[in-house]
Amino acid sequence: MATAPDHLFTLRNNFYLGAFQSAINSSDLPNLSPEDAVERDCLVHRSYIALGSYQLVISEIDENAATPLQAVKLLALYLSSPENKQSVISSLKEWLADSAIGNNVILRLIAGIVFMNEEDYNEALKHTHAGGTMELHALNVQIFIKMHRTDFAERQLRVMQQIDEDHSLTQLANAWLNLAVGGSKIQEALLIFQDFSEKYPMTGLILNGKAVCCMHMGNFEEAETLLLEALNKDAKDPETLANLVVCSLHLGKPSSRYLNQLKIAHPEHMIIKRVSTAEDSFERAVQSVA
Repeated sequence: MATAPDHLFTLRNNFYLGAFQSAINSSDLPNLSPEDAVERDCLVHRSYIALGSYQLVISEIDENAATPLQAVKLLALYLSSPENKQSVISSLKEWLADSAIGNNVILRLIAGIVFMNEEDYNEALKHTHAGGTMELHALNVQIFIKMHRTDFAERQLRVMQQIDEDHSLTQLANAWLNLAVGGSKIQEALLIFQDFSEKYPMTGLILNGKAVCCMHMGNFEEAETLLLEALNKDAKDPETLANLVVCSLHLGKPSSRYLNQLKIAHPEHMIIKRVSTAEDSFERAVQSVA
């Protein structure tokens, strides 16, 4: 029996690889089933979220929208302001406990993203570990890497490889794991990002991936070139700015401009929190001496 065409393949792939504007631009697809239309709308709104257009998403998704879209709106609310965090987490927990909607894959995915961002990895895995979609499996890989459990991440990757070894998310997850393991695996990760750059338009995600590989291999000049190209594509991208801070420090160049840009655009970023903690510790040390 012939497999039905996947009308959302290009849209999904653009989103996975960080080509968010391309995903939005290619979303006008005719004759979609109701389920595909909801998935399309979720991907478009998540692309707007990735571009920082939180208020657009919040205003466009009303209370009558389908559960997956309501979950995406929660993600926009969560990222738009620290003041929204507790109410979003309360809503998520309430919806996840509802037997009618609690197993929705997009709701579980958004829960995983939010709780991973909160560094509450056990709570994240409670909702993502059962899988169900390639995105959920890929998120599990990310969570296990953050927990420094590359052994569990590798098991998740094997599951993905059994489902579809050539899937972009499988390849990305493989590259993330290779970077986490390090050593000779860095070269394998670089080859994956190189393959992406030859097959698809260059995105900030691909450029950052290649740059991180270069930094691991000590090639900071090449990494800087890649990161500046990524910065030209999106001057507010948090990973580009964070990687430029690290790269500049290794090259002996000033990093304060990138750090300030990151602090303004993404005050909750891990690097900003670490710098703030270090500054507080320094201030306390100075005061104790004084």
